Amino acid sequence: MARFMSLFLTLSLLGFVPLSLSHKTNGGYLYPQFYDHSCPKAQQIVKSVMAKAVAREVRMAASIMRLHFHDCFVKGCDGSILLDSSGSIISEKNSVPNRNSARGFDVVDEIKSAVEKECPHTVSCADILAIAARDSSVLTGGPSWEVPLGRRDSRGASLSGSNNNIPAPNNTFQTILTKFKLKGLNIVDLVALSGSHTIGDSRCTSFRQRLYNQSGNGRPDYSLDQSYAAKLRTRCPRSGGDQNLFFLDFVSPTKFDNSYFKNILASKGLLSSDQVLYTKNEASMDLVKQYAANNKLFFEQFAQSMIKMANISPLTGSRGEIRKNCRKVNG
Repeated sequence: MARFMSLFLTLSLLGFVPLSLSHKTNGGYLYPQFYDHSCPKAQQIVKSVMAKAVAREVRMAASIMRLHFHDCFVKGCDGSILLDSSGSIISEKNSVPNRNSARGFDVVDEIKSAVEKECPHTVSCADILAIAARDSSVLTGGPSWEVPLGRRDSRGASLSGSNNNIPAPNNTFQTILTKFKLKGLNIVDLVALSGSHTIGDSRCTSFRQRLYNQSGNGRPDYSLDQSYAAKLRTRCPRSGGDQNLFFLDFVSPTKFDNSYFKNILASKGLLSSDQVLYTKNEASMDLVKQYAANNKLFFEQFAQSMIKMANISPLTGSRGEIRKNCRKVNG
């Protein structure tokens, strides 16, 4: 038995090595050492700008993580979300999931400008986002991981992709899972990555239907704890107050931990997309229970799922470009 366990552990560890060290993509490998020679200080620069940004406003950690997520779900992790509208480009910033809520672009600009000063035309905006998302986790007390690097930046954006591919707070469980599966992510990734809602805020407009009219019959969502719902209604009225902000995890809103999952067990997940992880599927219900009981397990899986998500269809090799300014394609 001991021999079997040791073999099992060896195989498990072997299985984990490629995940942490390199990722084969259609166009080549992503690997953590990509900039070791061309821009050895790149990661240090990202971390230092992120540390200052999070010290100014802790919510920025969640905003940057969300930008990375919204980037990867549209055309892959290619920095397309960072492009402003210009010429033939219609920005993804105006899509329903991003309008009035995607933020942190100025922090990305600050990082890019510092990195450009150190090593011009070397580090992609897509890689900056991937590194900054990892630093967002670490700076708020979450797990760390080695970020495979070598992505290049897209020369275009997709407004329709942004409107259609990003899971919405009021999507059904099945719709959300389908959107994840289309990107090569599974139910474990879905539940683990949803755990990023342990930090950050949500707008009243993203969960109002749960308070007043969950299924079109003028009734609230009964899977939401009623005393919590009453508290939410005081600042999220039937109309008005769309942009009022609420903590996604009211227990420890600025600390990256597993209390998000504990809240779901108590019927206090803020968004419908949070609570359905517990009420609509047995496998995801089981994962919510596991992560609520075991913070270490959640951290390990979150790191693995972030690496996996950051590997969605990156541009590598000679595809795409290294943008000089993350907001526009090179002239």
